[in-house]
Amino acid sequence: MQDNNYIIDHHIISSLGFGSSENFEQLVLENSGIKEHQRKNGDKFYSSLIDLNKVDTHFSKIGNIEKFTKLEKMMLLSVYHILKQSTIKITERTGLIISTTKGNVNVLSSDSPFYADKKRAYLHELAKQIKDFFNFKDEAIVLSNACVSGVLAVSVADRLIKSKMYDEIVIVSGDLVSEFILSGFESFQAISNKPCKPYSKNRTGITIGEAIATVIVSKKKTTNATEILGSASCNDANHISGPSRTGEGLFLSVKAALKEATISETDINFISAHGTATNFNDEMESIAFNRLNMSNIPLHSLKGYYGHTLGASGLLEVIIGIKSLNNNTLIASKGFDEIGVSKPLNIIKKTTTKELHVFLKTASGFGGSNAAIILKKIE
Repeated sequence: MQDNNYIIDHHIISSLGFGSSENFEQLVLENSGIKEHQRKNGDKFYSSLIDLNKVDTHFSKIGNIEKFTKLEKMMLLSVYHILKQSTIKITERTGLIISTTKGNVNVLSSDSPFYADKKRAYLHELAKQIKDFFNFKDEAIVLSNACVSGVLAVSVADRLIKSKMYDEIVIVSGDLVSEFILSGFESFQAISNKPCKPYSKNRTGITIGEAIATVIVSKKKTTNATEILGSASCNDANHISGPSRTGEGLFLSVKAALKEATISETDINFISAHGTATNFNDEMESIAFNRLNMSNIPLHSLKGYYGHTLGASGLLEVIIGIKSLNNNTLIASKGFDEIGVSKPLNIIKKTTTKELHVFLKTASGFGGSNAAIILKKIE
């Protein structure tokens, strides 16, 4: 039996703050980073956006703000801070994973200062910028699998370390809100005209957000490390954008993760679910969790605080789950009012203190992708 690996450090950049602790403190207060914004055509929309001026102020201390895109600067800042607070040194045994759905797609806009350098839109070019800045020895691995990318990246890192390819892996995930992203979700008629309300009867759709999340996965246990008990991913291939009506992919992912973790559903203290506030996603999750006999386990979605941050969402929510474990705090599912799915769920309505040990993080995405990971606090 192989020893389990650990998440030993983490960092978040979001509309709620620069740093994991700052973000968690805002969630405990039930403050949302979602605000009303205006598009170039004058239309109003709700989103959690990160102030570029604030990013540039922070980044100017470590690099030239003119040389990098907003996404690159935020990723570089987050990796810089996690390496600064960590004890690891980058060697040939240190891996790098970039998790994103669309990367620098906004450079394809004629408004972008990088419009002439269209190769920056390639995901491998984004990865190269991060690798070269910190002089990682190996080529970066790009993981772009819709909205399960962040959770899947931790699972992939765990398996690569268990395969003895690396001793530790830095994962940085992120996506930005752009006209491309907004218009894409609008084409599905999925964008809400108000802050999203996951699992609620009165929900009207998704809220898009942006964030960066970074973790270090290591075979060495350190102080405040969180143990990776098990993970799994399953693609049910139901539809290019619509989830399985029976929750098959999510059901199978969680079952496999529980088997790898060698625990049962009764050992899970809370679920950090995907919860996009779209009718099909929320309904699918309610069906899957009931099939798993998990309807009584406290559950929340963090989309009411951050919106859906796409490729960053899974890793962002993993970090908040870790903070919840370490602080014995269940974060309320913001925006929830009255249950709006066909199967019962134990939605966390108010932020409360409770002894916590193990949590389940799930994610689902376009193309039928699903992923689950189970993490445990080191007592």
